[in-house]
Amino acid sequence: MNGNEFLKKLKKLAKTRGVDMAYVNTRGTGKGSHGTVYFGGRRTTLKDPRKEIGPGLLKSMLDDLDLTRDDL
Repeated sequence: MNGNEFLKKLKKLAKTRGVDMAYVNTRGTGKGSHGTVYFGGRRTTLKDPRKEIGPGLLKSMLDDLDLTRDDL
């Protein structure tokens, strides 16, 4: 799954659960490709949305958001 697919699934889940979700694609000086995903009261960092997310990083991001793979 790439970052854009992840964001799309999170947005759908947020709508279903009635939770606020946002993606802010700038960090610090606005340089680079990382952004912050806010899901309810939790957050995680997303690398370049066009690139693939490895299984370990995906698990870590889901843990940050207190979600499981089945939630997506």
